[in-house]
Amino acid sequence: MHLTPLPRIMLEPLVRAALLEDLGRAGDITTDAIVPADHRATVVLASRQQGVVAGLDLAALAFSLIEPAIEMKVEKPDGSRLVPGDVIATLSGPARGLLTGERVALNFLSHLSGIATATAGIVDAVAGHRARIVCTRKTTPGLRPLEKYAVRCGGGSNHRFGLDDAVLIKDNHIAISGGVRPAIERARANVGHLVKIEVEVDTLEQLDDVLKLGVDAVLLDNMSPDTLTTAVKMVAGRAITEASGRVNLATAPAIAASGVDLISVGWLTHSAPILDIGLDTAP
Repeated sequence: MHLTPLPRIMLEPLVRAALLEDLGRAGDITTDAIVPADHRATVVLASRQQGVVAGLDLAALAFSLIEPAIEMKVEKPDGSRLVPGDVIATLSGPARGLLTGERVALNFLSHLSGIATATAGIVDAVAGHRARIVCTRKTTPGLRPLEKYAVRCGGGSNHRFGLDDAVLIKDNHIAISGGVRPAIERARANVGHLVKIEVEVDTLEQLDDVLKLGVDAVLLDNMSPDTLTTAVKMVAGRAITEASGRVNLATAPAIAASGVDLISVGWLTHSAPILDIGLDTAP
């Protein structure tokens, strides 16, 4: 898996904000009172569950912004599969910095690794089919680039990053604009030639109408696997097909077997449980 790390300039403001939130008005009064300033320690980031790691650059920043002398050696880079007990990284340096940065580092690392793990589960479930698993805009405010990166760490792909990426005409757009034809025609007249247009449909009748007008992609929402199979045959390669709705580990294989190109899964970023990762003193 080839992963391009997110630029530090994108990560640093988020990590700084999280550290400032945690430090409050007086800093880490517990650690500063108990741990001598010159004490050094070595600790490990270790997985307590099976999963996929994501977010190590944020964890490293959390420690280095508190204490630049802390060094981190990565054993399992982002995208690596983990089993319980795996050492993800080893950190050495001033003990105060290690303890003060711990919670922010683990918050980012556990959250993003949870998303990567959930994504990998769905990706594994549809292995052997053409469908790619994609995320949505159902993300934590302010964390969208990070959460979409975590999806990539889990083997998934990204849908739109924002409203300006592409035109996605949904049911409310169609209702308010007076129908699918005026919605598509207005979109086509007002966006640039490089902007793709996708339309959401709920029925095969709606799909037939959309295909006659010509679009780049169709979002097949909440259709049964049998209906999806018929829809894919109707499209016949004229547009990208995306399935959404009620996607989980149990339903994903049948959805993928319909032949759709993409399966979008909102809960990967809005509801994936964290991966339990701990910071432990090195043996």
